[in-house]
Amino acid sequence: MSEDTSAEDRLRHLAERIRSRRTTNLFLRQKVSRKLIRESIELARWAPNHHLTEPWRFYVLGEQAIAASIELIRDHATLRKGAEFGEFKANSAHAIPGWLVVTCKKSADECRQREDYASCCCAIQNLMLYLSEAGVATKWTTGDITRDDRFLHMLGADPAAEFVVALIWYGYPKILPTQSRKELEQILAELP
Repeated sequence: MSEDTSAEDRLRHLAERIRSRRTTNLFLRQKVSRKLIRESIELARWAPNHHLTEPWRFYVLGEQAIAASIELIRDHATLRKGAEFGEFKANSAHAIPGWLVVTCKKSADECRQREDYASCCCAIQNLMLYLSEAGVATKWTTGDITRDDRFLHMLGADPAAEFVVALIWYGYPKILPTQSRKELEQILAELP
């Protein structure tokens, strides 16, 4: 096999991984190894970040933290739409095998804050692509609890110093949904 063919194959594989990574809502109850999650975080931190600020923090939730998070979800859903909805949301959250939170350090400098947030988003994409390659599906959520200071306190984080960028639910998928995107011509402007 020529070097060009090998490079083309690698690029095709990478392109397929990027296109096939999907947000998943239904997971098997099978646990994902902590080793794999640590590896995904190790790779996530290689995302570009302006002046090497490394603004991200990763929190892998264990059983107690997940249970406390589910109760917070129940509280928010109940306040919004009543007890029946709160119970539904809590039951749905209980079915998710893995929970990971990514936060971003706060900055008083608005430009740096935008750059740091963008870096955290890149890190999350690195993490999700790595997990996808390992057969693990993810859902990046920014539900009500991610904006609740009680959630940050539960993580042991200081709401004055960091904010939640993502609550990532992960696990082995029951099904992987399919999606499409707009045609490239609809979103691309090539300027002279």
